[in-house]
Amino acid sequence: MRMRPVVAALATVPLAGLFLGAAQTAAQADPDPNLTITQVALDRTSVAVSGLNTYPINVTVKGGYDSTEPGDQNLVLNVVLERTGGTGTRNDIVSADLKRTAGTLQNGTWTGRLNVASTANGTFKVTGVMTGPYGGPDPGTPVDPTPYSGQTITVKGTNLPKITAAANPRVVPFGKPYSITWAVTNTATGKPYGSRIPIGLGVDVPCAEGGSPLYRTGTNGVITKSYTADDAGALNCAHIYADPYYIVGQWLFPARPTAVAAVPSKTSVRVGTIVPVNGSVAHMTGSCPVQLQRLYGRTQWRAVSSAKVRQSGRFTVNAQPSYKGLIPYRVYVPACEPFVAGVSKSFTIQGT
Repeated sequence: MRMRPVVAALATVPLAGLFLGAAQTAAQADPDPNLTITQVALDRTSVAVSGLNTYPINVTVKGGYDSTEPGDQNLVLNVVLERTGGTGTRNDIVSADLKRTAGTLQNGTWTGRLNVASTANGTFKVTGVMTGPYGGPDPGTPVDPTPYSGQTITVKGTNLPKITAAANPRVVPFGKPYSITWAVTNTATGKPYGSRIPIGLGVDVPCAEGGSPLYRTGTNGVITKSYTADDAGALNCAHIYADPYYIVGQWLFPARPTAVAAVPSKTSVRVGTIVPVNGSVAHMTGSCPVQLQRLYGRTQWRAVSSAKVRQSGRFTVNAQPSYKGLIPYRVYVPACEPFVAGVSKSFTIQGT
């Protein structure tokens, strides 16, 4: 099998586009030199799909795989289609595993189904074929599909599903357990589908590579799952499957508190002198921006210098008193996923 998992790295947003974009990038790798495709045929070019249903299209692939390895006799194939138009939430769809039903490995026919989800609303074109199995059952990323310019299908998707998530507490403290309430709703009505929906809920590796444990929502489309303190440091996900990809998914890192400490290297200097202000952000390991803010008037805090948190979690920003007297400062850390915005205690530097 020539497959590679997708690794997601965004927080608190739907990540379907992330998976698909990664797949398109990876698909630029060299095709499998052993795989030759001569024909890909779909028995339908237009389908209508609603809600959580899928519509099966029969797929026939003719070609060959140049191998004498006994283990390759049961080789399966997957057909890849990419979006060419429309507004659905999926940018590609993939057939279920196609099994050889006629001929030889070197010159054979593979058949099976393409399960089309409502979230594929729009037009899709056959762009390639790859060796499977694909993702089993989560979306994997093909690194070597053999290009094939094939048929186009039109999908009319209605009552598209959406998954939302609400963590409790909303900002998860370090070292504390939490829960997430996942809800599946019909985007057309804003209401649940009224059935108990199978849903995969995973943490970390299964969110990228597949294999999330399956649960069922209530008839209200809602399920609440408890998580350990360690789970908050990893990707959390929920997804509803078609074979072999997901109909819809949601991925997130739980929001985390931002504890900021900052101390000026000097508390009294001549006007115009640069004063390094050193500080740290608990549990943060680099790259997020920080701002040194100065108080103007009674309520207006304005940024006067900026820097980034280092890998150590520490930072240095520079103050420069511009007049004589006590000047209030503070350090502000904007929201930097998964961290929420935070500020240090205010402090003063005396300009002399």
